Amino acid sequence: MTVQLIPLSAQQFPAWMERSRTEYASDLITAGESPQEAHRRAYESLNAAFPENTPTMDNAVFDVLDGTGTTIGYLWIGTDSSEDNRSWWVWDIVVDEEHRGKGLGRKAMKLAEDYARSQGAHTLGLSVFGFNHGARGLYESMGYEIVTTKMKKHL
Repeated sequence: MTVQLIPLSAQQFPAWMERSRTEYASDLITAGESPQEAHRRAYESLNAAFPENTPTMDNAVFDVLDGTGTTIGYLWIGTDSSEDNRSWWVWDIVVDEEHRGKGLGRKAMKLAEDYARSQGAHTLGLSVFGFNHGARGLYESMGYEIVTTKMKKHL
């Protein structure tokens, strides 16, 4: 099955922002943050990335569509937080649960790499929550290497 990336329209963007905030906050809570802190961080993170409430060429958001044209998730990709505009980052990628395990996430990641390369990127990085074993396995199988590991212990 094929996959394609379609840029979000201005009309779709507010709903995506809300979905992304909600999902990020949920992941932060799963990782051990308080609900208040998780929601604050999610809100601030997305507002900092999109101060004009719109995507840009170096901070792009796409719907991920399968071969039938059905939206199966989304991808947010852009320059990383360093001074090097050739270093890009997958800020978020989601394949909806009912579409996982079919190779669609792998295809979407390959398209993300192609997009970053077309924008002049020489590297593409990402973060993955420790509890997300499926995603980590996918990224490692695609050649992504661990650069740093953040660890914590609940006391």
